[in-house]
Amino acid sequence: MSGAEAAKNLKPKGCPFHTAKVAESNSTWWPNKLQMSSLGKGLAPKSASSYAEDFLTLDLDAVKADLTALMTDSQGWWPADYGTYAPFFVRMTWHAAGTYRIHDGRGGGGRGNLRFAPLNSWPDNGNLDKARRLLWPVKQKYGKKLSWADLMIFTGNVALESMGFQTFGFGGGREDIWEPEEDIYWGQEKAFLAAERGGLGDDLEKPLGAVQMGLIYVNPEGPGGDPDVLKSAQDIRATFGRMAMNDEETVALIAGGHTFGKGHGAANPGQYVGPEPEGNAKLEEQGLGWTNTFGTGKGADTITSGLEGAWTTKPAQWDNGFADAFARAWYKLTHRDMGPYKRCLGKLVPEVQLWQDPVPAPPDALVSDADIAEIKAAALKAGTVPQLVKAAWSSAGTFRGTDHRGGSNGARVALAPQKEWAANDPDELAGVLAALTAVQTEFNTKGGAQVSLADVIVLAGCAAVESAGAPAVPFAAGRTDATQEQTDAVSFAVLEPAADAFRNYVNADKGVQYQYANVSPEALMIEKARMLNLSKPEMSVLVAGMRVLGANSAGSADGILTDNVGTLSNDFFVNLLSMTYEWKLTDAGAYECVKRGGSEAKWTASRVDLAFGSNSELRAIAEYYACDDAKDAFKADFAAAWGKVMALGM
Repeated sequence: MSGAEAAKNLKPKGCPFHTAKVAESNSTWWPNKLQMSSLGKGLAPKSASSYAEDFLTLDLDAVKADLTALMTDSQGWWPADYGTYAPFFVRMTWHAAGTYRIHDGRGGGGRGNLRFAPLNSWPDNGNLDKARRLLWPVKQKYGKKLSWADLMIFTGNVALESMGFQTFGFGGGREDIWEPEEDIYWGQEKAFLAAERGGLGDDLEKPLGAVQMGLIYVNPEGPGGDPDVLKSAQDIRATFGRMAMNDEETVALIAGGHTFGKGHGAANPGQYVGPEPEGNAKLEEQGLGWTNTFGTGKGADTITSGLEGAWTTKPAQWDNGFADAFARAWYKLTHRDMGPYKRCLGKLVPEVQLWQDPVPAPPDALVSDADIAEIKAAALKAGTVPQLVKAAWSSAGTFRGTDHRGGSNGARVALAPQKEWAANDPDELAGVLAALTAVQTEFNTKGGAQVSLADVIVLAGCAAVESAGAPAVPFAAGRTDATQEQTDAVSFAVLEPAADAFRNYVNADKGVQYQYANVSPEALMIEKARMLNLSKPEMSVLVAGMRVLGANSAGSADGILTDNVGTLSNDFFVNLLSMTYEWKLTDAGAYECVKRGGSEAKWTASRVDLAFGSNSELRAIAEYYACDDAKDAFKADFAAAWGKVMALGM
């Protein structure tokens, strides 16, 4: 659906992402929090730039031995239940990983964000600050070889094994963040554990995963504190489903996870428990929170929730019949957000799982530069410039930087369900893919190095933009082709776009399904660009370039602000900013460009297109590229950004 058509159905209320679903920021929740945004964002210590290499030098056996010893080394300042910290650490790992949600790939334990607000201060994470302090000597010992993110996950595995359970495996490689992830939408409540989300089960607002602000999954005391078994079952199934778990995995996790440990509800929290770590905790508490004034404030007097007592008769020992199912579900829980199998590092990584979107290993011999030139020449005959550009984008543009899913590797654009997505113009795509498959087959029958369909699709897109006037696009071979059997269609379906600004596509029906009906298309553009790890300039040149190349979905004319469709130029920016024209919103909800003083429409556009003239930050970029001396710079920057997207997920 074009942007103009979708405007009739979408009623955006602002520009920033999730404007209609405004979440309280950390500074609003905790106004006394020290603000450091003026010092820059995303900055890590200079020496913390090669974690994967550092991790591979780590002696995991030594780490495991230290953690095993820690399990029973009860500390007076926070005594261990039943003489072991193992259940406590299982809870820590569960809550670190348990924020993952399948609809946008956010959350999870892959970045160590349990250390930061708001997660470090959610009511459901009460007293987990002590678990991290117990781990500090281990972290201090291994330093940059062991991230907090990996440590918090690995500790859970060691804890389970110390209680007699055999885990399925562990993959390292999680690189720490150094500040809160402020742009994650956790909900719009004004208070923790408020009942503002409404609805049960599948009625829960997407992309949220938990039923209340401040919870990892569901309220153990029942929905809203009401012990209704049937409503709890609805919530459990829906929320675990949003965690990418099926019914069997859900049952295994609940039964297995509650084999260990106990609830801590020695007294009324409201009467005895102080503020959370990010709250008004005293400076001398050094980042700890939930100070408890009931009795000793620890041990038998601990207050974490409204529940008190052990879950089983042997709370420090595995004695449940869900062993294999729990082991596999636990591995999925703690590794789902890491994405492809190849990102899991170390000697404890088990065989690849279907939910890791497996692809075959690349061949030893890759195509040469001469081969690439030959394939490009043949691929150009497989379709028009717009068709080849759209096919390549349909393949690569699925990538999500949150959980590293999607991308061009695997050529899943030729498989269900991706080949059937409306945004991909399925009928047109099928014809292009058939022609490109013929190119692949003809080349491979000659012998020598073999080329995958995944590489051919990308090469065709690169050849198309180069033939349209772009300089050489960077390309690296090595993609392989997944099979339908290697594709979890149900899990992969969540990658289908409700909107894709780069192709000027908005599916109003899909927007309602994903509950984005009150989020503006231009805001969804920012979200899509973030998923693709794009900067504002990269996003801008890709939108502008794909417009003039005629790469809109369904052949929409919106935003194609050029008389030379199929030729790469800066015309989109030039004509959008021209004062010769003015834009008008018609009664039908479409935006039309007319000559000043005239009435005949020259072009049409979507909200996304006009954002580059109305938003001051985007307009600054548009003005740069619309200058007479920026034509070559625009083409070069488009080629670089295009190559970047094509390589995502490799």
